[in-house]
Amino acid sequence: MIAGIGAKFLSTCRYFGEIGLLVADVCMSLATTKPRIRLFLNQILEIGARSQLVVIVTGGFTGAVFAAQTFYQFSKLGMESAVGPVVAVSMCRELGPVLAGLMVAGRVGAAMSAELGTMKVSEQIDALRSMGVHPTDYLVVPRFLAMMVSMPLLVAECIGFGIIAGYIVGVMMMGIQEAYYISNTLYFTGIIDLLMGMIKGGVFGAMIVLISCREGLSASNGAVGVGHATTKAVVISSLSLLIANFFLTLFLNAFL
Repeated sequence: MIAGIGAKFLSTCRYFGEIGLLVADVCMSLATTKPRIRLFLNQILEIGARSQLVVIVTGGFTGAVFAAQTFYQFSKLGMESAVGPVVAVSMCRELGPVLAGLMVAGRVGAAMSAELGTMKVSEQIDALRSMGVHPTDYLVVPRFLAMMVSMPLLVAECIGFGIIAGYIVGVMMMGIQEAYYISNTLYFTGIIDLLMGMIKGGVFGAMIVLISCREGLSASNGAVGVGHATTKAVVISSLSLLIANFFLTLFLNAFL
């Protein structure tokens, strides 16, 4: 039992060490190497543009169901006009960034890990090294930059469509007075709420791309190893995102 616990502890330490080395390698590449614009734009298309639909649908229906549930509970207390600000603040601070991050981890993180894992087991990464191309410069940095640009925008879309859907449900379906709904939403929702969502989106995006690339670059044992790496990338990214969200919430509420 002691040996098993020690092995798990050493494995965890090694994992965090590999993530740290990858972060250092990415920072060194950003500081010393010219960005590959074509690869960066291709990744913007893959990560940002093609993830919009799933993020919009997720944000819209989350805002709609949250507005409905909030109305059903608040109507018992005569606080129907508070539905708008509750939905808006919740979408900005928590639901928008977390749900967008989970959707991107499931869609983009899995694709990144599978692509890099396939390149690893088929020795394409070794071929890049033999041609004098650093794999981090060519494979990781464009994805990292594209994720850091795309993720805050996807979070903003998720937040925006969630608030719009909440308005439609609250005002047009539940009969809340439009003037009270809009005025309370604008009064109780500030730039700090949106800023918190954007900061979380950036942090979540960095975590997703680093974990996914690490899993892909460490894949082995052929197709089975690629499948395991893809599964681990999604699971670890999602769990890390949820854990980090708790600490980010405490930190940002203390300093913003």
